[in-house]
Amino acid sequence: MTKLIFKLSIVVLCFSACTEKKSSQNAATTELTDTVPVFILSSSEVNKSIELPAELLPYETANLTPKVEGYIKEIKADIGDKVRKGQVLAVIDAPEVRTKSAEYKSALSSAQSRYQSSKDVYERLFRASQAKTSGIVAPVDLEKSRNQKLTDSAAYQSAKSLAQSYKEVAGYLVITAPFNGMVTSRNADRGALVGQTSPIFTIQNTSTLRLRVAVPETYISAETTGKDVDFRVESNPNKRFSAQLARKAGAIDPQNRTETWEYKFNNPNNELKAGSFAYVKLKLQRNSASFVIAPTSITTNQERKFVIAVKNGKAEWIDVRQGMSTEKGLEVFGDLNVGDTLIVRATDERKPGATAYWNVGNN
Repeated sequence: MTKLIFKLSIVVLCFSACTEKKSSQNAATTELTDTVPVFILSSSEVNKSIELPAELLPYETANLTPKVEGYIKEIKADIGDKVRKGQVLAVIDAPEVRTKSAEYKSALSSAQSRYQSSKDVYERLFRASQAKTSGIVAPVDLEKSRNQKLTDSAAYQSAKSLAQSYKEVAGYLVITAPFNGMVTSRNADRGALVGQTSPIFTIQNTSTLRLRVAVPETYISAETTGKDVDFRVESNPNKRFSAQLARKAGAIDPQNRTETWEYKFNNPNNELKAGSFAYVKLKLQRNSASFVIAPTSITTNQERKFVIAVKNGKAEWIDVRQGMSTEKGLEVFGDLNVGDTLIVRATDERKPGATAYWNVGNN
């Protein structure tokens, strides 16, 4: 009986060894026969059209706030009125300013009279001192007259400065248009007390509009095809307009990672309104060829974004940065070269060093 059990054990061990050997052979065969689609990387021109939201702003805006406190005596403009540079829009009445101005004007007149009188006295004494007959004018009297003239001259100049300053203050009582434009806001009526706390008018120059668009960081290094750009507005959906590139901010806004591009739109007939939202169509292109691949060829994990290349028959992870998205795929940047072999469907389950049958096809 013991011999029978021993023989059965030997048979079981032999069978198990054969099974393990066959399983390992099948695993090796599976690894060698794993067929993975790949493609040969090539460069191409990158062109893309995008539509971004924008805003139409007046070329110039001014909030007209009085520099002195007073009551509005006259209002000569209202919202919607077109005004010219220097045109009087409002007149303010400030009695204390008028009173002070009159006082300083009177003081100036008195100071001028005193200075003129002392000047005449000094000149007469000076001429007498130059006569051939000596002793007509005592030197001390001449010096005293000269000092009085200088004192009165200083007082006159001081009074003149004060009078001039209040003359300028009185000029602040008249509110004028700083440039050609349109009154878009009026915040006070005749008789209202106004000061530096709030503007009376808002004037905007809308004959030219600024079209401002925030361009995402991904696109700012791309070139635009020409300096003109097409845009549309909600108020006139059946018509497209054209504007010319005027300037770029030259810096990235850290809050939204965009750069402001500004376009100039001539608006002589006020066809478009300042403050309107617009939609700008940008046609972008790269100065040099780039790599564009299918999104499935890029994979990510918690640490990196990468593609899987095949080098010397083995898989290798290569980190990439994503650029513009196009109809053909995604633009990528990294340690890539024309002619590299990349896996069509990348996954982080395919580890570096893995082998397979690499089936070359089209991307």
